[in-house]
Amino acid sequence: MAKQIDVRIDRDTPVPLYHQLAQQLEAAITSGELSPGEAFENEIAMADRLGLSRPTVRRAIQELVSQGLLLRRRGLGTTVASRQIHRRAELTSLYDDLKREGAGDPRTQVLSHEVVTDTTAATAMGVPLDTPLLRIVRLRSDGDHPLAVLRNWLPPAYSDITVEQLTTSGLYALLRDRGARPVVAHQRIGARPPSADERRHLCLRASQPVLTMTRTAFDAMGNPVEYGDHCYRAEDYSIEVMLDER
Repeated sequence: MAKQIDVRIDRDTPVPLYHQLAQQLEAAITSGELSPGEAFENEIAMADRLGLSRPTVRRAIQELVSQGLLLRRRGLGTTVASRQIHRRAELTSLYDDLKREGAGDPRTQVLSHEVVTDTTAATAMGVPLDTPLLRIVRLRSDGDHPLAVLRNWLPPAYSDITVEQLTTSGLYALLRDRGARPVVAHQRIGARPPSADERRHLCLRASQPVLTMTRTAFDAMGNPVEYGDHCYRAEDYSIEVMLDER
């Protein structure tokens, strides 16, 4: 049975009823009173319980769906969404984003750690095609919840980075420790169906898309620091961008 949240509606204030309801429901979700995956009270029952019209309740729920706080699925009803990671238009790593948003348990499983040559990565970084690059593939999770498969290629100067270090620290922190501070990057964002391996690691169905990001980062001298090809569970991730008029 869906949990009923105590909501207080002030009909004498100029604040719209749907917005009052949405704010209190949002507070219940962000505070943890409603847990990720938990069933959400249906709009008919909530409208009757609170003495509100169905359109008012429906609009409040839709506002939370638009914010990524609730999920509506045909045949399954409405549930509380998993915590979404928000990435701003800044040069940070997913590990940095998890720490910034207060995730208590970012985990990393190193799936691959090998020296290879790679035409795509070498071209992106502007190094000779036969340059030996350290290729690392990691599964990043928030606790037991998988978030992303991260593939990175590093120049030879950073080939001493170990599996143990990658398991306990973010890649950018390890690079900064070696004097390689990424300060500028070219980044491309897209979406596609997940591969079989990605479905397995991220616990996805074939019909669920992944958000993709490729990035080439450089230090202050213009030297390549890393090339990354990452994919994320789309429902757990959003990207925030500030746009200015030109």
